[in-house]
Amino acid sequence: MAALEPQQLLQHAIDETGLTNWADEGFPERFALAVAHIDTIPMDEAGRQSAARNIHWLLTDRLRFFHDRSAFPLADEVIERPMFASGEPRSGTTLMHALMSVDPDARALRFAEVMHPSPPPGTVTGDDPRYRLADKEWREINAKMAKWLHCHPYNDMLGHGLPEDERTWAFDFRVMTPTAWWRVPMQNLSMGLPTDPVAQYRIHKAMLQAFQFRRPGKYWVLKGFHTTRLAAFFDAYPDATLVWLHRDPVMVAASSTMMMADIMEGIVGQIDLVKEARAHVERVRWSIGHTMTDPLVDDPRIHHVRYADFVADPIGTVRGYYRFADRAFGPRQEDAMRAYLAENRGDRHGKFHYSTRVLIDAGYCIDDLNAEFAPFRERFGVPIEVRR
Repeated sequence: MAALEPQQLLQHAIDETGLTNWADEGFPERFALAVAHIDTIPMDEAGRQSAARNIHWLLTDRLRFFHDRSAFPLADEVIERPMFASGEPRSGTTLMHALMSVDPDARALRFAEVMHPSPPPGTVTGDDPRYRLADKEWREINAKMAKWLHCHPYNDMLGHGLPEDERTWAFDFRVMTPTAWWRVPMQNLSMGLPTDPVAQYRIHKAMLQAFQFRRPGKYWVLKGFHTTRLAAFFDAYPDATLVWLHRDPVMVAASSTMMMADIMEGIVGQIDLVKEARAHVERVRWSIGHTMTDPLVDDPRIHHVRYADFVADPIGTVRGYYRFADRAFGPRQEDAMRAYLAENRGDRHGKFHYSTRVLIDAGYCIDDLNAEFAPFRERFGVPIEVRR
């Protein structure tokens, strides 16, 4: 079966768009590494063609997006005091972000815009067709990965859904996320390709500038896994604040394992839970290692919150973060957030089941893991969660 040819794929995108600026001298070489990775994955001809179409989508998006920066004064847009939610996966950051996103004075990234970032939304008159397109794509995603709705019910928002900040980097080929690669029969790739946080935040900021251009003035509320790249994060957004939710690392690993298994089962079929669990435990170890050694963890722009406290009082926790960030939190914000909670039960698409059993089956002793993460628990006051 013929391998994908990076130069042919690049030229195809250039021919279709008539554009040539990749906005990064090293992009063609890095793109070739991503294609080489895809070529190692056993796929039939249909899968290979699907990968080529997916790549073409991302490449043409990239060319058009960076062309917009020469066609409009997007670089003049000021991103003022953005608010970010962050923490380990499965630690409440998505709900925290969802609540902030209904603040009538705030603006959040939306999947329709991130999945199809050109032209700047503020330049579109009338109904924006990218929302109809993204709604259709999300119905396809939800049909293919129906179990994902159990652990991530927010996917029912379709094109209006709330992407993580990492999704803005899909066309940079440093990560391969399910919401960019769901049509291709391969595992997602979040580590393994060359990363450059400074360059990635440059793209992220460029998207914020594009999406607020010619639109009503609102402050950004965002969500991503920024805690292992704090130096580059604060260099990009020196006046940002970040609420960091802390959860039991053992439960993070267990929940993440089952979530990713549910996602990937719809794309590639049966998942090896032992392999998946070991990968997630190692990822948690790596991330918690950063947390315990990075001096920026104590930066005064970071507001630390326990997951248990957020679960007990979500509105109060958000109010506390707004107070920390010096943003107004009045009846308009509170009423919108309470309405969201009342109308969006977490189990509206079914119950998500997970426990430490998946880690035990992978050969881990839970008492040993608890002892390993004891210094983290002590530092942030995080209790051991018990879930059977």
